[in-house]
Amino acid sequence: MDLKLNNKVIIVSGGSSGIGEGIVNSLLEEGAIPVIIDIAEPKNKDLCFVFTELVNPNACQNAINAIVAKHGRIDGLVNNAGFNDTVNFENGNYEAFMKSLQTNLVHYYVLAHFALPHLIKSKGNIVNVSSKTAETGQGGTSAYAAANGGRNALTREWAVELLKYGIRVNSVIVAECFTPMYEKWIQKQENPSEKLKSIQSKIPLGQRFTTPKEIAQTVSFLLSEVSSHTTGQLVHVDGGYVHLDRAL
Repeated sequence: MDLKLNNKVIIVSGGSSGIGEGIVNSLLEEGAIPVIIDIAEPKNKDLCFVFTELVNPNACQNAINAIVAKHGRIDGLVNNAGFNDTVNFENGNYEAFMKSLQTNLVHYYVLAHFALPHLIKSKGNIVNVSSKTAETGQGGTSAYAAANGGRNALTREWAVELLKYGIRVNSVIVAECFTPMYEKWIQKQENPSEKLKSIQSKIPLGQRFTTPKEIAQTVSFLLSEVSSHTTGQLVHVDGGYVHLDRAL
């Protein structure tokens, strides 16, 4: 299917690895021009890359300005950067909680805010990558869960506010997706192989992890004209993990 993304300039925050890297590769396959905003350089040095400390609003604005100066337009924004820093409730503190919100939520707003004038011109779209933790809870991760709840709320809020511009805003919700970061977490468990099997057994469809490519293809679809009447949606790409009965 032709998603009509050829030569579209799409920003992907956190696009150097994991799910973000998968999104970049999917966009490349569709002929788009992905621009990575990250603190780590991508493996492929030929990709468009802007080094940006996302917790710094001025750096975010400079990144958007640099992208427009180089490409002349922005056709889409994928807010993806962040990680589960396990800032919990019982043993956490105010400083760590606020830092986590900066790392995992605030830059979603900041990047979208600075990109918006250009998205209005192009009638571009926004996709926010979010996590199941906002809906299921996980334990020991209050800050990350709160950040993802914010991502979901902003998705719906922006979808309403931007209707007048024809800008669509959707979110892709990730549950158990096997990335390098996830693998590092698994290796820290007492029995990594048994933990891995236990998690896989609870994923209804195929008892396997979602791949970054499967997340990425849905993101590309939501950015494209093929999904032209889809907005304000929280799309779960998770093999039924969140909504299907655990007894399965």
